[in-house]
Amino acid sequence: MTNEPAPVPAPRVVSLYNAANALTVIRIVLVPVFLAFVVVSEMTDPDWRIAACLAFCVASATDFVDGWIARRWQLVTSFGKVADPIADKALTGTALVLLSAYGQLPWWVTITILVREWGVTALRFWVIRYGIIPASRGGKLKTGLQTAAIAWYLWPVPESAEIVGVCLMGAALVVTVVTGVDYVIQALRLRRAARKS
Repeated sequence: MTNEPAPVPAPRVVSLYNAANALTVIRIVLVPVFLAFVVVSEMTDPDWRIAACLAFCVASATDFVDGWIARRWQLVTSFGKVADPIADKALTGTALVLLSAYGQLPWWVTITILVREWGVTALRFWVIRYGIIPASRGGKLKTGLQTAAIAWYLWPVPESAEIVGVCLMGAALVVTVVTGVDYVIQALRLRRAARKS
């Protein structure tokens, strides 16, 4: 009987060309399409606003689906880790800037949300050598509220229903700020713990 070490299985190689990454690329491609729909709706035909809202909702849906597919079938890639958050920020940022540019949303709301979003992304890269800050339930709630609020603002709702959008965006803003602070605390704890060990 020999004491030879058991063979170590080769690490699983995930192809760059998979369903999760394809959905991320679709989301990136939909950003300029969505932008064009909004601009056309403001310049010529308001009916294009419905197309813009639908494009935004489809693009947002790919965010939830690609993450689920990547986790369910272990299709996580380096490309997906980088491209997915960039696609999310590009879509949300474009929508918020357009809403503010056309006078539907105060600029301070857009700036607050964008500073938080890009700040957390920078924070993740700042502590990446110490560990990963996982997405929290609050972060997922934030994403859901932002998506719902933006979609409501994009859809041509009657004036009597505009208060719903204001409430949704208000809730999204509060959760965005609170979760942003939480990410800062987690990052500082992670960095402090790593430097002590």
